[in-house]
Amino acid sequence: MVLKQVTIYDIAHEARVSVATVSRVLNNTAPVKGATRDKIMELIHKYQYQPNALARSLSKKETGTIGVIVPDITNPFFPEVFSGIEKEARDKGYTFLLCDTIGSYERESQYLNILREKQVDGILFMGGRINLSRCSAELADEVQEAASRTPLVLINGNLPGNSLHRVYIDETMGAEMATRHLIGLGHREIAFIGGHDNMSTTAQKVRAFKRVMRENGLDTPREWVLNEDFSIESGQLLMKRLLEGARKPTAVFCVNDFTAVGAVKTATRAGYRVPEDISIIGFDDIPLATAINPELTTVSQKMETLGRISVQVLHKLIGKEKVKKQTVIEPELIVRESTSAR
Repeated sequence: MVLKQVTIYDIAHEARVSVATVSRVLNNTAPVKGATRDKIMELIHKYQYQPNALARSLSKKETGTIGVIVPDITNPFFPEVFSGIEKEARDKGYTFLLCDTIGSYERESQYLNILREKQVDGILFMGGRINLSRCSAELADEVQEAASRTPLVLINGNLPGNSLHRVYIDETMGAEMATRHLIGLGHREIAFIGGHDNMSTTAQKVRAFKRVMRENGLDTPREWVLNEDFSIESGQLLMKRLLEGARKPTAVFCVNDFTAVGAVKTATRAGYRVPEDISIIGFDDIPLATAINPELTTVSQKMETLGRISVQVLHKLIGKEKVKKQTVIEPELIVRESTSAR
């Protein structure tokens, strides 16, 4: 015997409501009286009713899918943001296409075209070209063109000269917090290590670090601001260079937690105690920050919140609601074991 497939009309008939009311509950597009909503949801669960996604996409001209472009899914920062994206997207009824560019601008361009062909309802863009201090007009125009056709939100990035919607952590404020924390502990000889000098995320932190140092009458020798990349290996290499210098800092501000982990490893292997001999602070608050000894003092970028709010902004754009261009999230200083008074 073949069981009849339950339709939205069957749900509406048994609940004694209109099809429009059932649709409002399914799509959460308008308020429905609590008792009515409960009755409809009870029937949906009873019959394990699944809306026909193809039919819905044809009638509403929506696919229920959003594209997420990331530069490196192996970097713990991006999975943490994606966790927030995934939870909020599910709550709002979206599925998603995850596109890992592996740091390639060419792949970014390819994925922008692929997502357009797939007719996704919206795009979330992280990393890559949107984090460059000076992005070429050609690369910037590609994103602007995509945004003119499909709702698009930049996460923790920017493209100067464009008026795209952005959701980002105030990294300048975070860098100020980290620097003031070290100064407040009595440190006067503080170094900054890690990151690429052509990336806006690094440049923002360095500018804020140097400004707070100057405001407190403190000197920052050129050899104490070292760039390489964002990896653990970079932290190890740059900390080794600091410790080999004639003059050694008493505290180190690292561009991210990966770099800080590398710095801690090199310092302890060289016989320095962290934080008694040298304080080290990171940035991001990835899970690894609490998995090492000592646990890292760091600046939380509230990554899951960043992901959730980005979806909320994109959802409003998809619904053609008015949304402010910039949504800023304040970071938070997390004091743990890797910093102490000089």
